[in-house]
Amino acid sequence: MTLLPTQSAPDLSLELVGTGTTADLDLGTGDGGRFSMIVFYRGLHCPICRKQLSEIDRRIEDLKSAGIGRVVAVSMETGDRSKSVVEQWHLANLPVAHGLSEESARFWGLNLSRAIKDGEPELFNEPGIFILDDDGTLFWSSTATMPFGRPSLDDVLAGVRYAYDHAYPARGAA
Repeated sequence: MTLLPTQSAPDLSLELVGTGTTADLDLGTGDGGRFSMIVFYRGLHCPICRKQLSEIDRRIEDLKSAGIGRVVAVSMETGDRSKSVVEQWHLANLPVAHGLSEESARFWGLNLSRAIKDGEPELFNEPGIFILDDDGTLFWSSTATMPFGRPSLDDVLAGVRYAYDHAYPARGAA
């Protein structure tokens, strides 16, 4: 399936590392800022994911100032492996959800891969970033078939700032 802008984003009902669920984050509600960002990552085995999520964790305030009030990282990983992601990658600010099903990954339009070396899960999702508008619809997305080629966080922030400030008023705005 291909999720298109202005379509309602699929529900995410996943446990977070530590405590709570993705429902607690109020994704797509505009709470804390117009936009929500969902970052799908491959898993503990991926050094590029580590770099990306570590940068997002360090730059949570930059995201908020750009109008992204909610952020979550999501994978098909188990709870134990996701706990290791948080601990080993020293993620202090970025909520990490786990247990994304194959069906849900496909519904989001994520590409899937099978393990080719030790340390990789048998099946895992490839990376994707989804920006949800305050009404829960898709505003923008980028998916990949490999770990490389992701948009830089600076490019995402610049685009969201432009959209927030100039190009795309919130629905219902005059």
